[in-house]
Amino acid sequence: MTQSQKSQEWRDAVSQKQFLEVISRDEATVRFRQHLDTQPQHREKVALADSLGRVLAVDVVSEIDVPAFDRSNVDGFAVQAADTAGAMEESACELLLNGEVLSPGAAPTLEVLHGTATPIATGGMLPRGSDAVVMIEHTEMASLNDDQQDSDTRLRVFHSVASGQSVTFAGTDIARGETVLKFGQVLTSREIGVLAALGLTEVDVWKKPRVAIVSTGNEIVAPGEALPTGSVYDSNAAILAAAVSELGCEPVPLGTVRDDVDRLREIIRSAEDCDAIILSGGTSKGAGDLSYQVVSELNDPGIVAHGVALKPGKPICLAVSGGRPIVVLPGFPTSAVFTFHEFVAPVLREMAGLAPENRQTVNATLPLRVNSDRGRTEYSLVSLVRSEDGISAWPMGKGSGSVTTFSLADGFITIDQHTEILDEGATVSVTLLGRELTPADLVVIGSHCVGLDFLLGELRKRGFTSRVLNVGSMGGVAAANRGECDVAGVHLMNPATEEYNRHLLTDSLDLVPGYCRRQGVVFRPGDDRFEGRTVVDAIASANQDSGCTMINRNPGSGTRVLIDRLLGDARPHGYNVQTKSHNAVATAVVQARADWGVAIDTVATAYGLGFLPLRDEHYDFIVPKSRLQRPAVRALQSLLSEPVIQQRLAEMGFRTRSS
Repeated sequence: MTQSQKSQEWRDAVSQKQFLEVISRDEATVRFRQHLDTQPQHREKVALADSLGRVLAVDVVSEIDVPAFDRSNVDGFAVQAADTAGAMEESACELLLNGEVLSPGAAPTLEVLHGTATPIATGGMLPRGSDAVVMIEHTEMASLNDDQQDSDTRLRVFHSVASGQSVTFAGTDIARGETVLKFGQVLTSREIGVLAALGLTEVDVWKKPRVAIVSTGNEIVAPGEALPTGSVYDSNAAILAAAVSELGCEPVPLGTVRDDVDRLREIIRSAEDCDAIILSGGTSKGAGDLSYQVVSELNDPGIVAHGVALKPGKPICLAVSGGRPIVVLPGFPTSAVFTFHEFVAPVLREMAGLAPENRQTVNATLPLRVNSDRGRTEYSLVSLVRSEDGISAWPMGKGSGSVTTFSLADGFITIDQHTEILDEGATVSVTLLGRELTPADLVVIGSHCVGLDFLLGELRKRGFTSRVLNVGSMGGVAAANRGECDVAGVHLMNPATEEYNRHLLTDSLDLVPGYCRRQGVVFRPGDDRFEGRTVVDAIASANQDSGCTMINRNPGSGTRVLIDRLLGDARPHGYNVQTKSHNAVATAVVQARADWGVAIDTVATAYGLGFLPLRDEHYDFIVPKSRLQRPAVRALQSLLSEPVIQQRLAEMGFRTRSS
C-alpha cells in the first residue's frame, strides 16, 4: 500500500460517524437492560468441598435436628435438678452414682432416677430421666463407710442446678424443617460448616455464567512477551478476568486480537457457547475501530448504545444478541474498569444469581478545586484521608490510561453532567470501592521518591501500613498545614538563602530530617551538546540550539523550582511540556521525545542516561507537631537513624543526615 493510499484510508476512517448517538447513562442502561435475560439459567450439584464461593440455587431445609439429641455442655453428672435443691458448700446433697459413664457418641442404657446421677462428658447424650448437668467442679466423691460396697458409690454435690442447666436440647441450633440457608447466598466457610452439620455432601448451586474476554489492538502485547516500542502489556484482560471471577462467573480468556476484522469475527463466533462477551479496545473514532464494526453485524437487536455521556468511558458500545450481552469497553484501563462496573457488573451479578451490590458511601471534603466537562456525568476516583476535621477526598488525577488508579483509590465521586466546577472545601459523597474505609497507620502526602518507597517498605515489615499521595512538595505542605497527613515529603529550596525546607515550618509544623539526593541534567550518552561539559555550558548550548528540546517538571515540585532558577529568563523549546516525576523525565529523554531534563542521579543510572551534577538537595519530612508522637511517625524517625537503613539508602544513592 502506497503512502497516498494509507493517507486516504486514514481520512476515510476518521471521517466516519464517531458514535451512533451519544446518550445519557440512564438511557443507555434502559436500552441495554430491556433486551437482556439476566435470570440464572442452569443449576448444578457440586461437592461440598468444591462449593466455596458458589451461589446457592435453592433454599436449604434441614431434614434433621441439630443437635439430634439432648447433650451436655460440660464435664459433670447428669441429674434431676430437683435433687440438687438447696445444695451448697455447707450442706451438700448426696446422690447415688449409676454404673455407666457417658462419653460422646455413647447411647445411655440406664435411666437417671430420683436420687441418682450419671457421669457424663462434654457432648455426651443426656440419659432418660435427667434434666440438668452439674459441673464436675461442684462435686466430690463421698467417703465410703465400712458397711458400704463399691456398687453404692455416692456423689456429693455442692451447687444446686436449675432444670436445663448446662444442657443443649435437641433442635436448639437447627430444627427439622427449618430453612437454614436461602437461595442466592454466597457460600463461605461459615455456610459450608452449616451444610456439613446437616450431613450434606453435595449442594445445588447456580452454574457459573461463562464470560468470554477479548483484548483488541495492534499495540496490545500479552504479559511475558517482548514489548516493542509503542506497545503496552495487556492489563485489561487480567483485570476483567479477575472482576468476572469476583462476580461469580467463569472467565473465558480468548487472548489478544490484532486489528484484523476476519480474525475478530472468528473469535466472536468461537464464543457462541459463552453467556456474555466482553471486548476491550476499538470503541472510538479511528482506523482501529474494528470491534464496533464486527459487533454492528449482530442482530436481535444488536447494538443498543454506542457512545454514553460519561467521563471516563464515553465510547462504550453496548449490544445484545439473543438475550446475551456483548460489550465493547474502551481500551484505556480506568475507562474499561469504570464502564465494566457501571454497565456490565450488575448484569453479570444477576446472571450468577447474586443480589444487587449495596455500595456504601461516605461524605468527604475536597482539598482542592475539581473541574468537570459540562454535558457528561463524570466519575473521579479519589483517595480518602482522615484528618482532625473529618475525611478529605483527594482526586487521583492519573487519567483513564492509568493501570494503578483503581487499585490505589478508595472510592469515586460522581459529578453531575450540569456541573463544571466543584470548589475547594466542597462536601462530596464518595462511593466506596470496598466494604469499609480502613485508616492507614501513616499517611504520606507530598513529593515522590524511591528512597521513601524503601522506607515505607521497611515500616510495613514492622507492622505499619501506609497511604501515599504523590501531589508534589507544595501540595504536601498544604496538606500538612490542613492536618490531612502525618508526613509530607518535600524538597523545596528557599531562593533567598538556598536552604532547603526549613522556611516551610510554622508554629504547627516540625521537620524530620531525611536524606540528600543529587539533582542534575540528564541526557542521552554521546550527545555532544552535554557530554563532557559543565552544567552552565551545556544549558547555554541547549538554549541556543532550536533543535534541542527539554522536558520540564510540574509547577509546585521542588525540581521545578530548581529548573526555573537554572534557566532564569530563558524558555527553551519544550519548557511548557511538563511531567510529574523523575522517571517520566528520564523516559522522555530515553525515547528521544526530549533531549534533556532535570532528575536525580539514581533515576539517571536506572535508565542508562548521562548525568551532569547540578546540586545536592535535601529530601525531608514536614510533620504536624500534633502527630509527632504517633507510633508510625516515631518508627519512621527511628528508621532514619539506624545504621543498616542508612547503609541501604547510601547503596541506593542517597545520603542521610542528622540535622
